[in-house]
Amino acid sequence: MFNPKGVAVIGASGKELHIGNRVIKNLLDFGYTGGIYPINPKADEIRGVKAYKSILDVPGPVDVAHMVIPAKFVPMAVEDCGKKGVKYIIINSGGFSETGPAGEEIEKAFLEKANAYGIRIFGPNCQGIINSDPAVRAYCNFTFTFPEAGHISIVALSGGVAEVIHQGFSAMDVGTRIYASNGNACDISIPEIIRYLADDDGTRVIVTYVEGLKNPIGFLQAAKEATAKKPVLAMKAGRTMEGAKAAASHTGGLAREDMATDLIFKKAGVVDFRDEGHLINAAVAFGSQPVPQGNRVGIITNTGGPAVIATDILVDAGLTLPPLSEKTKALLTKKLYPEASVNNPVDVLATGTAEHYLACLEAMMEDDSFDCVLVNFVTPFFVDTESIAMAIAQVNQQQIKPMVCNLMTDRRQWAETEAILKAGGVPCFALPSDAARALGALVRYRNILDREAGRVRTFGDLDTEGADAIFAKAKGQQMLAADHVYEILEAYGIDVPEWQMADNIEGAVAAAEAIGYPVVVKADAASVVHKSDMGGVAVDLAHADAVKKAATHMKAHIDATDLRFFVQQYVPGGREVILGAKSEPGVGHLIMFGLGGIFVEVLKDVVFNLTPVTDAEAREMVDGIKASALLSGVRGEKPVDKTALVDLIQRLSKLVTDFPQIKELDLNPVMAFENGTVAVDARIAI
Repeated sequence: MFNPKGVAVIGASGKELHIGNRVIKNLLDFGYTGGIYPINPKADEIRGVKAYKSILDVPGPVDVAHMVIPAKFVPMAVEDCGKKGVKYIIINSGGFSETGPAGEEIEKAFLEKANAYGIRIFGPNCQGIINSDPAVRAYCNFTFTFPEAGHISIVALSGGVAEVIHQGFSAMDVGTRIYASNGNACDISIPEIIRYLADDDGTRVIVTYVEGLKNPIGFLQAAKEATAKKPVLAMKAGRTMEGAKAAASHTGGLAREDMATDLIFKKAGVVDFRDEGHLINAAVAFGSQPVPQGNRVGIITNTGGPAVIATDILVDAGLTLPPLSEKTKALLTKKLYPEASVNNPVDVLATGTAEHYLACLEAMMEDDSFDCVLVNFVTPFFVDTESIAMAIAQVNQQQIKPMVCNLMTDRRQWAETEAILKAGGVPCFALPSDAARALGALVRYRNILDREAGRVRTFGDLDTEGADAIFAKAKGQQMLAADHVYEILEAYGIDVPEWQMADNIEGAVAAAEAIGYPVVVKADAASVVHKSDMGGVAVDLAHADAVKKAATHMKAHIDATDLRFFVQQYVPGGREVILGAKSEPGVGHLIMFGLGGIFVEVLKDVVFNLTPVTDAEAREMVDGIKASALLSGVRGEKPVDKTALVDLIQRLSKLVTDFPQIKELDLNPVMAFENGTVAVDARIAI
C-alpha cells in the first residue's frame, strides 16, 4: 500500500474541485514513480493521463485503487478490483457505518467482497496515504501538503488533525516520511500501521493522534512493540467531558471521557502530549537526533535571558544542569573572551564567534558531565552568523549527543544562516521554551527505555476455586454482601480484621463477644452502599451494651428488609490508604492507589494503572502519590510497610484479572502499618 507500482482512481473526474481530480493532480505533481490510471467511463483523459472505462481495462498492475464514488457503488467496484487483482483499496468516499444502519449494510457488503478476494481496505471516509521516499513519491491523498523526504511518520484517524500536524512540520521546513489517515478504519487499523512503521527503516519517530481507541489492547501491544524500537509520540483529544462529546460526534461514538488511553500510553512507553505544538516540536528533535543517555544538559548561549527561560523549562521537565568539569572550564576560560561566563549555561556573549561556539560544543560533547546540549543562538549583524551555523551543523552531524537550537532571528534577513543549520540536521526552534520542551521529550523517552519493566507476580496461596464459588453464589446481585466480599479477599490472601456476620441485634452482640472488644459494627444491606453516610458504621465499641445500642440505632434508621450486621475487630492506628479497581471495557481494569479514608474525597491524591500491574509498576504507584512522604514517615512517625502495599496492589490486580465480572472494588480504608496492611472496609460491585 505504501509502495505501489500502480495507482487507479475509480471516480476520477475532469472537474478541478473534485477529489477524483485532486488525487490525480497530487500523484503527478509529487512525482509519483508508478503508473497512474484514472477510471471514468465518460472521459478519454484526465489531466493529460489516459482514462479507462473500467479498472478491468487497465493494462498494467494496480496495487492501490482509490474510490471516489457514491457509497452504493462501492461493493460492485470492490468486486471489479478483486477480479483485477488489486490488493489495497483506499475509500475516500463517506456514507458508510458513520451514517447509520443503511450505510453500515453497504460497508458490510463491500467488506465481504474484499475478504473474498484478499483485499485490504483503507478507510472509508479517509484522506489516504503519502510516502515521500524518492523511489516511490506516492501521494495517494487529496490534501495539499507536499513534504520533503524526512524521517517522521504520521498516523491518525482524524484527517483534520493529521493534516494540521503535517502542516506544522512543513511550516518548519521539516520533511516527513509516511503519512496515513485512515478515517473510519473499518479494516486496516492504526495498530497495524504502527507495527509497519516500527519496522520501516526510514521512519525514526512515529507520531499519532487519537480521539478514542477501537481496539485498546491491540493498540497497547503494537505501541509497546514499537516503542522498544523507536519513539512513538501521541496526543489524545477528548480529555474533558465537553471535548469527549465533540470527539464522539466527530468519530461516530469512538471517544469518551476516560483516563484509560493515558494509562495505555504509559504502559506502552508512548511519549504523550496535550498540545499539538509541543508534539510537533518534539518530533522534529526525534527525527534528527540520537536519544540521550541521561538527563544532564549543557547550555551554550550568546544572550542571557533566553537561557534563563530554557533553564526553567528544562528543570521543570526533570533535567539537570551540572557544572562544567574542571577540564572543560579551564579549556573554555582559555578559548573564550575574558568577559564570557564560563559556567553552565556558558555565555559566549553576543560577539561570540564560530570558534567560540565550536570550542564549547566540542568540549560539551567530550565532557562526561553532559548527556545533551541546548544552543541559544541570536543572530547579531556584527558577527559572521553563517560561520557560527556551520560550526553548530558540523558538530551536530557527528551525532555524538543530541542537540537542539533556539534560533532567534529574522528569517528573511538571515535565511542562509537558517538554511545551513537545517541542511546540517540541526532542529531549530524560534522560542527557548520550545527548544527546551523538545529536549525534555528526548529525555522522557530515555527514561521510558530505562524504566524497569517488572514482572506480573504469581501467587501460590490463592484460593481461586473458593472465590469462584462465592461469585457463583452471588449471581444476580449488583453489590456483594459484606461476608461474601471478605471471603473473597481472604481467598486472595488480603489481610482483613477478624469478622462475623449477624442476622439480628442479639447475634451482633454474640459476634462481638466471640471476636473480642473493641469492635466495629456495620449495617449490611443491598441498598446500603455508603454505610457511614447513613449512620451505618459504629467504631471502637468497647462492650456489649455499646454494640446493642449501635445495632438498635441502625435498625431504627435504616429502612432495609435485608438488614444484617457485620461485626469486625477494631483496628486502630496505621496510615489510611485506599485501593480500588474499576472495569474498563476492552482494556481490563483500572487499579487505583492513594491516601484513604476521608482524605480521598478531599485531596484526591490517587494514581492509576492498568491490569495486569507488575511489581515495578506497583512500586511506582506507591511512590507516585503527592503525599508519598507520609508513607515514608515524617516528623518522627514510623514508615509504613511499602512492600506489603506493593503486594496488596498486585493481589488486587490478580483478583480483578481472574474475575472480570468485578465492575468496581473499593478497599477504603486499608490500614498500613510498619509491618503489614489490613483492609478494614471493602465493597465489590459486579
